[in-house]
Amino acid sequence: MEKANTSNLIEFTAADFYERLHYGKMIFMYFQREVSPSISLFLLELEKSADMLQDYGVLVGKVNCDKEMIIKYCSEDKVSQTAFLFRSGKEFLSFDLDTVFDVNAIVSEVLFAILRDEVRYVHTETDLLAMEKSVMGLKDIVLAYVSSLGTEEHRSIMETAFVYGSKYQFILITGGPVLKHLGINKSPPSAGVWVLHCKDHLLLKSTKSSQCPQTRMRKPLSTLNLHSFLQLINAPLLTEMREEPSRITPSQFAPQVFLFAHPETEDMDKETAQTLALELRGLAQVLLIHREGPSVHTLKQYNAAYRMPGQELEYLTLHSIRDVQDLFTNEESQIEVEADEDDHFEDEDILDQLDDEVASSVYLNRGNELDMDIFTELNTQNFHSVVAQSSLTVALFYLKWDAVSMAFLEPFVEVAESLLDAGADDVQMCAVNCGEWTDLCAAQSGTSERPLPFQPITAFPTVLILRPQEPALRYKGMLSSQALYRFVLLSRVSSPLVLNDADLTKFMSGAIHPDLQGQAVDKVLGLFHTHAQPVFVEAARAQRGELLTGLLTDGLALKWASDHQTALPAVLVFPSWRTDGSPSVLPLVPSAEELTSLINTALLQPVPELTVASLPALLSRGRPLLLLFVGEEEDHIGLKQNRALVAELETLVQTGRTEMEEYSACWIHLGRTPAGIHVLGSYLGSVPPLPSLVLTHNPSAAEVYQYPPQQPITAASVLRWLRLVQEGREQAAGTLAKGSWPPASPFYDFLAVMDKNDPSSARQQIPKQETGKDQSRGGDREVNVVDDVTEKQTPGPNQHTEL
Repeated sequence: MEKANTSNLIEFTAADFYERLHYGKMIFMYFQREVSPSISLFLLELEKSADMLQDYGVLVGKVNCDKEMIIKYCSEDKVSQTAFLFRSGKEFLSFDLDTVFDVNAIVSEVLFAILRDEVRYVHTETDLLAMEKSVMGLKDIVLAYVSSLGTEEHRSIMETAFVYGSKYQFILITGGPVLKHLGINKSPPSAGVWVLHCKDHLLLKSTKSSQCPQTRMRKPLSTLNLHSFLQLINAPLLTEMREEPSRITPSQFAPQVFLFAHPETEDMDKETAQTLALELRGLAQVLLIHREGPSVHTLKQYNAAYRMPGQELEYLTLHSIRDVQDLFTNEESQIEVEADEDDHFEDEDILDQLDDEVASSVYLNRGNELDMDIFTELNTQNFHSVVAQSSLTVALFYLKWDAVSMAFLEPFVEVAESLLDAGADDVQMCAVNCGEWTDLCAAQSGTSERPLPFQPITAFPTVLILRPQEPALRYKGMLSSQALYRFVLLSRVSSPLVLNDADLTKFMSGAIHPDLQGQAVDKVLGLFHTHAQPVFVEAARAQRGELLTGLLTDGLALKWASDHQTALPAVLVFPSWRTDGSPSVLPLVPSAEELTSLINTALLQPVPELTVASLPALLSRGRPLLLLFVGEEEDHIGLKQNRALVAELETLVQTGRTEMEEYSACWIHLGRTPAGIHVLGSYLGSVPPLPSLVLTHNPSAAEVYQYPPQQPITAASVLRWLRLVQEGREQAAGTLAKGSWPPASPFYDFLAVMDKNDPSSARQQIPKQETGKDQSRGGDREVNVVDDVTEKQTPGPNQHTEL
């Protein structure tokens, strides 16, 4: 044998394999025939599991069938998707790779197989009652619920059962009527543990029910929490002592509660302590201190004390047993409330370690199954044939380990369902798992005869609009079902549309397509003598899906040019927010990029509302933001005041003219965009009274200026204040951060890891990117990739990072 690396994963030769079969140890084996991306990931997880399973006496190894031939296992195709567990020289059990997909699944499934006699699986309430009857007076039962097998919680149960299997009868359930028997009547939590007290005869006699009393673990399910919980369950229910609490050895794993008993009320005090001990069973140790003890010197004013693990002893004067319970159940009851309302037993420490609220959302909803069959999975072999089947293909490129990708899968499925309900037969929804098809996502699987219509995918998730024989169009909108659905509907319309007189009426009314009736859509109309110029056509195609573009030629174009007092060629822009129907008239510039920029500028309102959707367009103008923060209106008076403030900004833009062309005046409604209050606080160090006007995001300076809060916001006074800022006579109220928005935790480039394990990967030929971008919630995040790991970075003090 030779080590594959410094881990405990062993690469066996054929001779070693047959020899080790008779050593008496359990062996978890994989017979490798090929190295695909999914197999590479499995081998990485197999290597991790080798170190874990060594502690349980299980060898983990693999055989490279290209070098060694083991006839039964290296000659069948299906073996490459199977792992095997050997026991006493024979094949004991086989596992499909879909069930042992990561280290948690491997460890839990192997231990589950080993402990199949110690860990029982029950399906019904009758089965559970029969199990209780069989162990009555002999053992307590540890009943664990997990939402699915192979999870981290399942592994925690199996690891605990390996240690405590002889002491407790372990039972595993994954749902069904047993949960109702335990009192879970709503949708099930992610995981939970109950101890059924079937051993204690005294405890059984104290209850009228024929069932074993139960104690529920009120902390999130983990190996450490479960160990602490069982230690507390195994400890005496109540301990009586005659020592000063400060002299009693602290517990390393559980809180301690001390109650004091007086000689004259000893029986009542003991009864109270026993009642409290039953309430706190599994949460804390309860000790009754007899005051007549010679070493007890606690002041009479104190009747209780408590000590958390690793903390100092604290004395209290409490008035009821409920006060003592609240000391230890407040934090736990919060978990129980969340379990009842949200049906989750979640570890807040885990959520704090996740990248952001997107990753937390994915973690909380990881048990929800999506209907992935509603769209087609694209791969290297079927890409061209599938795209050719439809006039419009919406393709999602995603990674299973990327939180934003997984969060966006649900809206993507919703869009697919909406299109199906709308009868959009000309649109097909597809997806590419870039963890499986790295060469396709890297745009390296095309040929000179059939090249791929897109550049390498470097941000996840990415949505492309694909049409046969045309370059791909990238979706740049928000990652929501409503925004993507609207984009797809607009993408179905030709761009530009060649319009006649009858079509022009429908175009201007928004009824050019049945699915767009009643929607406020921006429109652009090109006027030309005989045919459209390439610049306009290119700009129209670049904005397909975002607005409607039409084309008028000959006499109709001359008529419209005359009506709007312009000459041909010309471009008319009709923003959806404009109520009078008058357009902005643009000249035809030399490049499509410049024309696109002019169109986007014309579509913006003079004083737009800043939202998550409009922020990128505002920042792209490269101007400082004159940003007005207004609060949520409580009544019609507040609404009237906010409208007056916005109107004053509009007056400022109109009267300031050339001076105001240097700024982008906008406003943010903190009721509709609650994140704005955190942005305002980071600008100024604290949240001032509303309304508040600030000048920020100057491309040439990092200072943030606040309009004097004591002055009324009028067009004339704001214009004078802006002049003072330009002359350097105003003091900055804050400073923006100079760095980028880094991730909150390390990010591993799994594609690069797979490529290292697959020398034939086409991505090996791609120069490594020094900078990657992660688009999430409408913004770009830059991360520096060094040796496949992005190191954690922390913003400096008093620096603004929200935008």
